[in-house]
Amino acid sequence: MKNNIKVERAINNLTQEELAKKVSVSRQTINAMESNKYVPSTVLALKIARVFGKPLEDIFFLEETD
Repeated sequence: MKNNIKVERAINNLTQEELAKKVSVSRQTINAMESNKYVPSTVLALKIARVFGKPLEDIFFLEETD
């Protein structure tokens, strides 16, 4: 699964730390998701989408191999 978290953070002028605080995770968790090393839980993915005010599918998307 890929994501647009880094792009959305830039659009919303948020640091990894600021986003992490908004969704109650560590900055390292945000970094791991942006690097596609960590797939978030459904709850975490929904929280991130809510922060950006966008549908889940605009932030997270499946690859052909998923």
